Amino acid sequence: MDSRDEAGIVRLKSILSSAGVIHIYGAGLKTQRPAHSAVSELKERGWAIAPIHPNDGGATIEGFPIRPKLDEGVLPKVVVLFLAPERSRAVVRNLIIRYSKEEFPLVWFQLGAEDEQSRQALQEMDVPFIEHDCLVRFAERHSLKCSSSPLPQQWCLQTASEDGDGCSVWSVHSSDSASLSRPTQSLEWVGSLDDLTQSNHTIPRYIRSLKNNDETLQALALRLSGQLLTEDR
Repeated sequence: MDSRDEAGIVRLKSILSSAGVIHIYGAGLKTQRPAHSAVSELKERGWAIAPIHPNDGGATIEGFPIRPKLDEGVLPKVVVLFLAPERSRAVVRNLIIRYSKEEFPLVWFQLGAEDEQSRQALQEMDVPFIEHDCLVRFAERHSLKCSSSPLPQQWCLQTASEDGDGCSVWSVHSSDSASLSRPTQSLEWVGSLDDLTQSNHTIPRYIRSLKNNDETLQALALRLSGQLLTEDR
């Protein structure tokens, strides 16, 4: 897909505007990095952001939780790569292993993240991807916004208890107010309510098992907030 071709622009605008969440690899706590500032700029246009960084999981950028990785079962719509080419290649390889052509996300290589092996693999799979352009600048050029913004977004965090008693602390936060540093205790899971619904990670599956018949996941998450959860998963 070409972000400068008229037909490509129309298709690209449709994909982006309809995506409520944008996953950004490389968005961590270093404020001088372009990936960090992209979170703020895209949030202003109505998108919820899922930052992914292996070292900063559990902290927040602009109210959004940083995930250490993309959970199995979560279906991203747009994946943006602020990574070195070899790291982009590893992410693309993982996406190809996980997702069929029908559920494959749009992959956006930010400037400097392009990788020839990834390009060939995505072309062979015949799935959409963008190179040689910046997502933030593209949105600015076309006055693009999220057509159905999910903001403010609620999300959940589970860490080990400070008491070292084998229990866990579950909490619920909002993207319009959360401002957290990296947890001082072990991070066990973090994600949005959508992640809680989709993820095959052990903890979301355990949390879902606690839901009463007439209870929504949002109500369940709030009910458990602040409670100690025993390690019986």
